[in-house]
Amino acid sequence: MEKNQLNELQARIKEASSFIAPLKTEIGRIIVGQERLVNRLVMALIADGHLLIEGLPGLAKTMAVKTLAGALDASFSRIQFTPDLLPSDLVGTNIYNQQTQTFSVKTGPVFANIVLADEINRAPAKVQSALLECMQEKQVTIAGKLHKVPMPFLVMATQNPIEQEGTYPLPEAQVDRFMFKIEIGYPDREEERSIINRMSHPEIDLSALAVASLDNIENAKKWVDKIYLDEKITDYILDIVISTRPGLRQKLSSRQSEAKLDFLDSLIQFGASPRAGIMMTLAAKAAAFMDGRAYVVPQDVKSVAHDILRHRIMLSYEAEAEDMDSASLISRILDELRTP
Repeated sequence: MEKNQLNELQARIKEASSFIAPLKTEIGRIIVGQERLVNRLVMALIADGHLLIEGLPGLAKTMAVKTLAGALDASFSRIQFTPDLLPSDLVGTNIYNQQTQTFSVKTGPVFANIVLADEINRAPAKVQSALLECMQEKQVTIAGKLHKVPMPFLVMATQNPIEQEGTYPLPEAQVDRFMFKIEIGYPDREEERSIINRMSHPEIDLSALAVASLDNIENAKKWVDKIYLDEKITDYILDIVISTRPGLRQKLSSRQSEAKLDFLDSLIQFGASPRAGIMMTLAAKAAAFMDGRAYVVPQDVKSVAHDILRHRIMLSYEAEAEDMDSASLISRILDELRTP
């Protein structure tokens, strides 16, 4: 890309991304901390992805996504997944009207811009599949007819790491459909002090003001697609993804000839799928857009790598025996690979 073209693109990207700062400020007015979660929510929206969140109860997961919907004036629905939930409870069904003797479609709660699938692993596979189909196809079939979900469309699914009895874990192949998997923990002491002071006054209105619109998000998607991605950055993304695949590291680029990654062969059972490279590219472009840049830098890739790869790497029994997790392996891969 020529310098004049890049400068022109830079100016347009800066203008198109101007809504990001007030949006994050408004969310921060209500949500204390959880900056990473908020960043990933906005990033997934403009990159057309979805999130899987794992965290203990009471960490503002529901409030964060509800606040985002309010700040965008977007439709929002929350679905509490339970073992007796049916696919029709999610997508909708045909209702028979006895007076007119006709059927009419009653759409389900997935027909919203932002959907919270709370404790997704508490529902059986049939219900999980219905939601994942909506995520992938952006449509549902009711009585043989296709119905498009409203755009933009974001699903934030949560999993509770405790109380695993009676749950239905998402299969690895299905988890791969989420752009990000984020693990969130407790706030620090000062953040928790602010939470107590803010939330212990029921009379305070904690609803978000609409400071941006869905049109801003749809426009952002178009400009994210135009973000410049150099071939060296693409090679870097490919090297990261291929590094997770046992027995295939001879396909790394020549730049990575000195990378010492053979130790991973015994620690990783299955590596990341091609979808990981696609998602990492989209997320890196979205990160650049949110910073008001018209081009991707290596730090954009590094900043999203953990949340993109965490749920796409299956560790071996040896890694589990050594009490290793995917996050530590991803960090070692990023340390070993040369940055362009």
